[in-house]
Amino acid sequence: MKTTVGLLLLLLTVYYCAAARKSTAPGECCFHFFTGRIPVKNIVSVTKTHSGCLEKAFVIGTAAGRHICVSQSVTWAQEAFKQKQIADE
Repeated sequence: MKTTVGLLLLLLTVYYCAAARKSTAPGECCFHFFTGRIPVKNIVSVTKTHSGCLEKAFVIGTAAGRHICVSQSVTWAQEAFKQKQIADE
């Protein structure tokens, strides 16, 4: 009985540690950046890259299903991010 309880506790500990590691690790980082402009009507989603990434960027999802990296310093991308934040509220 003690062995079963100990094994169950060990499995739960491993599960929760793995879940915590996933939430703190960088997800999608950008290494190449699109320098053009994407029309607002084609933008479906805008998310920031993880703070652990080397370069701060937005990942823009398009109506065509593409994900495009754009630097966070680009004004039109900042505006698109703000608009999507407001629309999601």
